[in-house]
Amino acid sequence: MGRKATAGAPKIAMVTAYDYPSALIADRVGMDMILVGDSLAMVVLGYDSTVSVTMEEMLHHCKAVRRGAKDSILVGDMPFGSYQTGSEEAIRNAVRFLKEAGMDAVKLEGGVYQAEIARAIVRSGIPVMGHIGLLPQLVSATGGFKVQGRDEEGARRLLEDAKAMEEAGCFAIVLEAIPDRLATMITNSIKIPTIGIGAGAGCDGQVLVMHDLIGLFDRFTPRFVKKYANVYGMIEDALTQYRDEVVNGQFPATEHTFTIKDDVLARLYA
Repeated sequence: MGRKATAGAPKIAMVTAYDYPSALIADRVGMDMILVGDSLAMVVLGYDSTVSVTMEEMLHHCKAVRRGAKDSILVGDMPFGSYQTGSEEAIRNAVRFLKEAGMDAVKLEGGVYQAEIARAIVRSGIPVMGHIGLLPQLVSATGGFKVQGRDEEGARRLLEDAKAMEEAGCFAIVLEAIPDRLATMITNSIKIPTIGIGAGAGCDGQVLVMHDLIGLFDRFTPRFVKKYANVYGMIEDALTQYRDEVVNGQFPATEHTFTIKDDVLARLYA
């Protein structure tokens, strides 16, 4: 399902999508993988963190993405609380992502301490993508949105996390907010692909939140994001112009309306 980046080989392009139209576009341009991330909690649903999003909300959006994407590999993000309470519940929820929502795989956060959960899901026949480094579901317990692994202890822990998730059977691992040289070291230390987000160019692939890269999410933009467009500004300008034209009576114009024959209208008035 994943591929290690070798000299001259293309890297893995991954992006988030939360609905039918964005999935349709991402699939059409040839994204290798689409992540229905729990980041939809903040980006689409307006929650203050990813912790609040539920299984039902995740499945709802996964189904929409499945209808839009036909060729990309689809990964559903397991929300907080859906896998932390034990292997049995984790497997049951992972099954729902595939059976009900049409995902090809699931993603879960954590390293050594979640390896057994990941292993249990893999053994049930469900592909699992790991996620180490900055863990959005645990930011309240880890001191906020900070770069991980800058000291020796933290770096060693991340190396152990990556190897634990590889040994658990994960087909790939997301590395989030990790110093670039450490991320490259991790990438070279394991046989499965790494997907970076704020982890430098040494990873086997990259993932970004679509709303960030197209400039649609206006609350904040992480340092590691490259904005390829400013869609928020375009939408704001368009809506402002629409509002003004409605208020001033400029819209709708003749070209936006339908006609009726004079004799038909005359008979109605008769």
